[in-house]
Amino acid sequence: MEARQLKTIESVERVEEKKSYSTKQILKFLLPSLLGLLIFLVPISYNGKVTIGLGILADGLQAAISGYIPAIMTVVICLSALGSVIVKVVNLPIVKNNRFLTNVFDVKLQWVALRVAGAFFAVFTLFEIGPSAISSGFTGGVVLFDLVPVLMVWFLFASLLMPLLLNFGLMDFIGTILRKVMYPIFKLPGRSSIDAVASWMGAGPVGVLITTQQYESGYYTKREAAVVATNFSIASIAFSLVIAKFLSIDHMFIQFYLTVVVAGLIAAVICPRIPPLSRKKETYYEPVGKQISEDIPAGVSTFKWGIQKAIETADKVKSGREVVVKGVQNVVEIWFGLIPLVMVLGTLALIVAEFTPIFTYLSYPLVPILNLLQIPEASAAAPAMIVGFADMFLPAVIGSGIESELTRFVIGVMSLTQLVYMSEIGVLLLKSKIPLNLLELFIIFLQRTLITLPVVALMAHLLFF
Repeated sequence: MEARQLKTIESVERVEEKKSYSTKQILKFLLPSLLGLLIFLVPISYNGKVTIGLGILADGLQAAISGYIPAIMTVVICLSALGSVIVKVVNLPIVKNNRFLTNVFDVKLQWVALRVAGAFFAVFTLFEIGPSAISSGFTGGVVLFDLVPVLMVWFLFASLLMPLLLNFGLMDFIGTILRKVMYPIFKLPGRSSIDAVASWMGAGPVGVLITTQQYESGYYTKREAAVVATNFSIASIAFSLVIAKFLSIDHMFIQFYLTVVVAGLIAAVICPRIPPLSRKKETYYEPVGKQISEDIPAGVSTFKWGIQKAIETADKVKSGREVVVKGVQNVVEIWFGLIPLVMVLGTLALIVAEFTPIFTYLSYPLVPILNLLQIPEASAAAPAMIVGFADMFLPAVIGSGIESELTRFVIGVMSLTQLVYMSEIGVLLLKSKIPLNLLELFIIFLQRTLITLPVVALMAHLLFF
């Protein structure tokens, strides 16, 4: 207690000493942070859809090179597998003595096996050879030709530009300002609001990427990182519109997305308070330790403390080259480390969904619940409520043939509020240092399903149909 009081006193003294900052210090915080806000968080109407600056960059590059991306990423996946195998077999000082190359290629044996499998899956799919269950347009084809291109371009720009959000004080300032809102409601630090908005306006994987970076840098505890990643990585407004159009309910998109937000917020309030999330430790990533405190010293205004913390963070950036190099390294680590896992695990999840009755069997307990909630065509809708664990787009595929508009509405909203999709979010989390395993992810998926389903059905019945 005495140490905390001493720290608070010292903090207040520092604030009192720092009554003013140089113009250079203020601009070093403001300019990159404002640019980050514009790129990641400010919604823009572009080509008839709501997106963000990052989305415009990603979509533009994807449109320009879309025909080449599957081949490019197949080469990347194969290099990842080959490099990992060589490092395991041969002692290479150039890798052992380089922290970056070690992080990319010197991985655990199970990850090497998955990278090798991912390489085979990508080659089979690209050249349409090998087992048809892997190379089918409904399995490997969906991953390599639809999912991987989106992840490639989004992760490219997100990794390069994310320092604008993380390194120049914006997270510290927003975190200080919003702590009094985020902690009582969601039991989270204020900076988690940035992750949520980045997901809503951009893409769910971007939110997870930000959360992972924050956790591995010592800014989230294990519990906080797990909660943010599984409750705030909501699909973007742009993708939500795609789902609504596919289900032929885009004429009521405002009602649709309002229901997504309300149900998602309710789940975000409840899920952190029950196991497995409530049992996660309030400790920080061990190699780094705690790097932040959002507590505001007595006698200091929230705004003034936020400004000071932001400027202190921005002052740690020594050069633009350092930021650019780190961004490029992030891109390489994600492309070589994550994309192979997306290829193999995403394909396997789709194989289970397409060629086995597992998800149908798992959905049987939902049929009486759907009947109780008066959802038409309950037997046809139930599998769509479970298959989303494999991929977020599958519920819309299954539900598109259902006649009842109310049922399609419920399926579409549920597909966006369940959040834990193995083809992208799940793979990201399993690859990260955030302490979540496959069983816990499935439990959280089921929890979110059972929490949000009554909310969605109630809103649909009472307000829109």
